[in-house]
Amino acid sequence: MEDRRPHLVVYTHVFPNQVQPTYGVFVRERMFRVAKDLPVTVVAPVPWFPGQALLRRLRAHYRPEPPYHEVQQGIDVYHPRFLSIPRFFKFTDGLFEALFTWPLMRRLKREGRLDLIDAHFVHPDGVAAWLLGSWLRVPHTITLRGTILRISKTRLRRWLATRAMKQAARVFSVADSLRQTAITMGVSPNHVQVVSNGINLEFFQPEDRQACRQRLGIPVDAQVLITVGTLNERKGFHRVIEQMPTLLQRYPNLLYLAVGGENPDGDKQRLLDLAASLGVEDRVIFAGQQPPEALRHYYCAADLFVLPTRFEGWANVFLEAAACGLPTVTTRVGGNAEVISSPTLGRLVPLGDGEALREAITTALEEPWDHEAIIAHARANAWEQRIPELLIAFDALTTAQTRREEAGT
Repeated sequence: MEDRRPHLVVYTHVFPNQVQPTYGVFVRERMFRVAKDLPVTVVAPVPWFPGQALLRRLRAHYRPEPPYHEVQQGIDVYHPRFLSIPRFFKFTDGLFEALFTWPLMRRLKREGRLDLIDAHFVHPDGVAAWLLGSWLRVPHTITLRGTILRISKTRLRRWLATRAMKQAARVFSVADSLRQTAITMGVSPNHVQVVSNGINLEFFQPEDRQACRQRLGIPVDAQVLITVGTLNERKGFHRVIEQMPTLLQRYPNLLYLAVGGENPDGDKQRLLDLAASLGVEDRVIFAGQQPPEALRHYYCAADLFVLPTRFEGWANVFLEAAACGLPTVTTRVGGNAEVISSPTLGRLVPLGDGEALREAITTALEEPWDHEAIIAHARANAWEQRIPELLIAFDALTTAQTRREEAGT
């Protein structure tokens, strides 16, 4: 019997690959769970422009190039290149994504492997999905993530993103704050459905703190802060380092774990220079990029998770830390207050207020947290609680599309 389940193409430029194994893990975690019930193919376009290999000689991590085709957990993942001109021409990324991936998408449609385009990030992927959907006569959905905040403050990209959202069969949002941003851009409230990210409880769970510290070479009597994320300005590693000299006066055994991969713009060196200039280079440990299965040992070795980020949609690292029993100090931006939704989970501070950040860290280090309640919050946000909503939505959208096609024949 013919398989009538809708075939999804997950379309996003942010997806793990052989050269960037942790890049966009949150998209894979979400959609590979959908793939247990629906056939899924991934198209993850890779930005490219002539001569970028020369730039890579100067900046080793600039635009790494994965293989064209991979198989991950039995699922085909394609990485076609698309022309992406840096800096002033980013507004063209959506168009070039669509044009350069058109041959592959057309082939998938002919092979019966494309009934719905599921795009992640409103620009450029959502814009490209809108164009491809209109050319191939298939519906598209868009999942909103933190980048919509930046896009909403531009002109041309905002206009393109708004058109793409209005033409989408459904817009998903990982946080209500992002949904509200879409509404201010002119998208109907009924058109945007919140389906938050979840947590993989197989990877993140409590471990013995002293054993984890011994494993990582951390003194058992230290007080340990941790931030997990790409080493870029947005995540706010520098904001924590700036507070270290004053915090060390109160906590002489304080250590800061900065866990994350390199940023192509060279922010790690700036962080190293900052720590050296403040005289705290021996108190800041750059642990590098860690695979998901190893991250819990870093979380469980720490006392407090700190993320003074400039903006986020729904940051999965909060749930990862919570699943390991850690309270959080973070900024009141984006969807952070939706994840750290209670004083029992952590503290929220204004962005850019160094004194408030320092005071929140001090209070959190000394507060008797209910770690079991924090862990329970993470477990209540497991991926298994999210995926049924997506499956219902995808089934309804493709059923409606099939009926329209049948009515037109």
